[in-house]
Amino acid sequence: MSNLESLKFFWPELILSATALIAILSDLIYERKDSHKVSFWAIGGLLLTFITIRLFGGSSINGLFMGTMALDPFSEFFKILIVLSTIIVMLMSFNSSELDGYRKGEYYTIMSIMAFGLVMMTSAIDVLMFYVAIEIVSIMSFFLAGYLKRNPNSNEASLKYVIYGAFSSGVMLYGLSILFGLTGETNFFAIKNAISQLGPDSNLALILSIVFILVGLGYKISAVPFHFWTPDVYEGSPTSITAYLSVAPKAAGFALIIRFFNIAFGSNSAMGSDEWSSLNSLPWPFLIALLSAATMTIGNLVAIQQQSVKRMLAYSSIAHAGYMMMAIPVMSQSGIYGLMIYLFMYMLMNLGAFFVVMYVQDKFDGENFDAFNGLGWKMPLLGISMTLFMVALTGLPPTSGFVGKFYIFAAVIEAGNQYYWLAFVGVINSVVSLYYYIKVVRHMYFEGERSDIVSLPESKLTTSLVLVLALPTFFLGWYFSPLVEWANNSLNFFLGI
Repeated sequence: MSNLESLKFFWPELILSATALIAILSDLIYERKDSHKVSFWAIGGLLLTFITIRLFGGSSINGLFMGTMALDPFSEFFKILIVLSTIIVMLMSFNSSELDGYRKGEYYTIMSIMAFGLVMMTSAIDVLMFYVAIEIVSIMSFFLAGYLKRNPNSNEASLKYVIYGAFSSGVMLYGLSILFGLTGETNFFAIKNAISQLGPDSNLALILSIVFILVGLGYKISAVPFHFWTPDVYEGSPTSITAYLSVAPKAAGFALIIRFFNIAFGSNSAMGSDEWSSLNSLPWPFLIALLSAATMTIGNLVAIQQQSVKRMLAYSSIAHAGYMMMAIPVMSQSGIYGLMIYLFMYMLMNLGAFFVVMYVQDKFDGENFDAFNGLGWKMPLLGISMTLFMVALTGLPPTSGFVGKFYIFAAVIEAGNQYYWLAFVGVINSVVSLYYYIKVVRHMYFEGERSDIVSLPESKLTTSLVLVLALPTFFLGWYFSPLVEWANNSLNFFLGI
């Protein structure tokens, strides 16, 4: 489809671009004390983007802009997830004391630009668009991680993020250049056709290319051994940004991984059980399964040792990346379907957990476990909600976390006995994670002094947002068929130009 013809399907991205421009201009107009009003423009633009995704998405399946982007239900699912998480994090930021003293207009502007990059990542079917979208996201992430300029930890987080990000980006770009040298193509479908024509003498170069590309994509989802940036960056960033980095870039990263490997190196079907057909020189599914097992194991074992709840959740997010990676070596319809369900559930429970941490950090001036002492008695709403989020992150019924893990594990077991060991490792890690998640609950109810005075958060927005995140986390553990049906209907890919 030509560029002009594609514009009529490109409204969500155009609205996001306009939102960022309006946010920039409005920030120039507002005085410093009123810069937070930029958030109204940003959230309004994101809500409009959400509406247009629903209007111009649906069952449409097209190749846009001369085969550089795809419009399909698969990308629509991830776009909605990204837009929703961006809106939620912007609302979370309203009452964040960490941002006091800083001009907030830039903050909401950068988040809008980052959302645009993430949305582009979900639709990219060309190497150039793939790389440009990742770089937009990376650069905006560096700014947001170091937004607290007067905080040394935030400066350290941004610097480490830049160093690791530049290294992984360079390695991935080198892998993409090798792939281009082998195939002479940048479109994913054309790359697939060219790879099928390569002889055995190209195997080493192809293997190096895939390894280097996996380094860059593994960095985006915090997979071991590319996870070293995650704890320090998450700890030093504003807590609202930590919550955002733990959800939205992961969703876009997994969408890109699925689309790239399914198209360029998969079988001819949209989502079949016999994938990785172009990479038969190495046992790629087994190697990625090992990375998945290592990611969840290291994330959980190191999380046990943490004294800071925020840092514990950072390592927890690494472990959850490992659970999600279980779907990649399987690369079956049920595996990707399970991953999509898991990501939606993870968005609710992880953003909720970070929101409670942010409130405790602002209210009690601490983010370690002791800051949560007696919280369940002082503020029952926060205590019950945090307990729910912790149980859901563990994957216990009757929460949405159990449903998400159930579909992932079921897909792995369904793939055959060669993956039983991976499902077993996932179950053991879920049991291990129970220790540090329940530790938070123990501090809220069994540590410190009980309070006879029961209170709610001062802000109605805080109360409303906690309920908005907690109620679906609970009810999706009981009634999840609409989400399952939506994910199932979203397993439609753009298959060619």
